[in-house]
Amino acid sequence: MIMTRRKTLATGIGAMGAALFVPQLAMAATTEEAISAFTGGATPGEGDLTLTAPEIAENGNTVPIEVSAPGAESIIILAAGNPNPDVATFNFGPLAGEQSASTRIRLAKTQDVVAVAKMSDGSFIQAKQEVKVTIGGCGG
Repeated sequence: MIMTRRKTLATGIGAMGAALFVPQLAMAATTEEAISAFTGGATPGEGDLTLTAPEIAENGNTVPIEVSAPGAESIIILAAGNPNPDVATFNFGPLAGEQSASTRIRLAKTQDVVAVAKMSDGSFIQAKQEVKVTIGGCGG
């Protein structure tokens, strides 16, 4: 096969298009799909999971949140209205003093922040809180 300049350009443009399109498919997961992947299809219940976030965030670029779930092995944080809902995953080992974490997240708009914890007995619990964003965010 002889590679002409046209074929080389077409191949390069096709590869560039695929490189830009394929990651967007991977990030297009919904919050429900992310929860299902984390829980293995189990439905999370209610329990001793505390999600602390401000009711109103003046700046969507830095929204402080805290999660705490005594007896948790891991906790995921999801932002339902963001283009990519996965925000953070915290894993706690046997030497962890307490199963809590805090961080700052970016929110695109007013939306629910969801936390799901995997407990040491294999069950899953969920907490949700709406955060109203007044300016900024990752969505522009």
